[in-house]
Amino acid sequence: MRHGLIRRLTGDERGVSAIEFAMLAPVLIAFYMGMTEFCQGFMAQKRMGHVSATVADLIAQEETVTAATIDDIFDIGGLIMKPFPTSTLHQRVSSVTRTAGSARVDWSRGDGMTARAVGSTITLPADLVSDGESVVVAEVTYDYDSAADYLMPGLTRFSHTYYLRPRTVDKTACTDC
Repeated sequence: MRHGLIRRLTGDERGVSAIEFAMLAPVLIAFYMGMTEFCQGFMAQKRMGHVSATVADLIAQEETVTAATIDDIFDIGGLIMKPFPTSTLHQRVSSVTRTAGSARVDWSRGDGMTARAVGSTITLPADLVSDGESVVVAEVTYDYDSAADYLMPGLTRFSHTYYLRPRTVDKTACTDC
C-alpha cells in the first residue's frame, strides 16, 4: 500500500504549472518594473535635452534679451519637463564669443545654477566658432529620482549642453544680465 501511494504521488503532475508560475512570476514582474522605470528615466532625460535645445533656440532668435525674458524662457523649460517634478531642474544660458583663440563669456544667467562670470573663459567644442563669432550656450542638469528606489537607488544626474549661433545678429545682447 505504501508503494502505491508513492507511485501515485510521483506520477501526479497537476501542480507543475502552478509551481513554474510561482518561480517565474517574481522574475517577470521585476523585469516589467525595471523596464517601466528605465522608460521613465529615459523620458526624463529626453525632456531635459529638449529643455536645453529650446532655451538656446529661443535666446538665439532674439537680437536683445533681458533678465526677465530669460527667466520666462527658463519657465518654459520647466513646462517642457512636465509631468516630472522641476525642483531639480537647473538651467544656465550664456553668450560666448571667441576672441584670439579663447572663448569668453559676454553675459550669463542661471536658474538653479550659478551664472558664469562675464569675461571668464569657457571650453567650446573644437571648430564650433571662429574668432569673432558668437554662440549661445544652454546648459541644463536634472536630478532624476526613481520612484522605485529598490531598482535605481539614489539620484541619477542627467546633463546636456546645447550650442546655437544667434540667428538674426552676430551676438545676442542682454541689457541687464
